Amino acid sequence: MPYLFSHFKEKLTPDGEQVYFALSRDGYHWEPFHGGAPVLTCTKGAGGCRDITLVKLREGGYVILATDLCIVHRMDERHNVDWKDCNHNGSKYLSLWRSDDLLHWGEQELVFFGREDFGCLWAPEVFYDDLRDEYLIHWGSTVAEDGFNHMAIYCCATKDFRHFSAPKLFFSKKNEILDSHLTKIGDTYHLFYKNASDPAMNMHATAKDLYGPYENDAAFEAYMASLGNAGAYEAPTTMLLPDGRWCLLLDFFGCEKEKMGYVPFLSPAPGNADFRMDRAAFSFPYGFKHGGVTEITREEYDRLRDSERG
Repeated sequence: MPYLFSHFKEKLTPDGEQVYFALSRDGYHWEPFHGGAPVLTCTKGAGGCRDITLVKLREGGYVILATDLCIVHRMDERHNVDWKDCNHNGSKYLSLWRSDDLLHWGEQELVFFGREDFGCLWAPEVFYDDLRDEYLIHWGSTVAEDGFNHMAIYCCATKDFRHFSAPKLFFSKKNEILDSHLTKIGDTYHLFYKNASDPAMNMHATAKDLYGPYENDAAFEAYMASLGNAGAYEAPTTMLLPDGRWCLLLDFFGCEKEKMGYVPFLSPAPGNADFRMDRAAFSFPYGFKHGGVTEITREEYDRLRDSERG
C-alpha cells in the first residue's frame, strides 16, 4: 500500500515553507519526491505556507490546503518570531491548490471564510464525513471577541471546495488548543490535538458523534506526560499501516530548525491508542514538518515515480 506525505520544511529561508512531497511503498521507509525540491511554491498571500494537508476526493481529483503563513518573513535579525502577532494578525486566508493527477496543479488560491474577526486560520485539516456526504474542514483560530487571546478549533463544511458553510466552533477548552486531527475507526471518532498549556502536550479524545461530546483519553495523556519535553511535540497525524498497526506521527520542534520533524509512535491496532515511540522502524530522508499522509494506489505511486524518470 503506497503512501504520499505532503509537508513543508523548517528552514531559515522561505523555500522551506512551500509544499513538498515524499513517497513510501510501506509507510515505514520514505523517499523524497521531485529531488527533494518544492512541488508547489506560493506566489500569493504571505509568500509561503505551512501545515500542509492533501485531500483525495471521493469524486476524483485532489485538493491541497495549507496555512498562508511564512515565518521566515516575520523573523528579526536574530531569527526571533513574535508568535503573538502571528496569531493575532497572520494567516487570514487558507491557501488552496487543485489537481486531477497529483502532477499538474492549478494556480494557488486564497480561500476566505467570511469571518473578519478571525486573527488567524492555522493548520487546516479535512475529514470526510460519510454520514453527511461532505468534507469537514477544521482549523485553529483566535477571534477578536477575547482580544485574540484564546485559540480554539473551528470548522466549516463543503461538498466541492468551492462553496463553504459559515464557520462555527468545533472544539474548545479553557486553555488554548491547536493542530486538530480527526479520523474515524469503526463507529468511533478520534480527535488528536495540542494543548498549548495546562499541560502543554498532545491529547487524544473520542466520541460517537463527529460533533461530540469528546471524552479525554487519560491513558494517552499519561503517556504523553511521560515523554521528555512533551510540550515540544505538535501537529498530530495518523496513518494505518499495511501490517495492521496504527501510527501516530508527532512533529518535534525542540531542537535546531534543520533537525525538526516527525517522530513516529506505534500502536498494535487501529483504534488502540496505546502508542509507543518507535524511531527505529522508520526512515525519513530529512525532517518532514507539519503535514499529513495520504494512501494512494500503486498506479498513482508509479505515475509520480515515472514523472521523475523523465
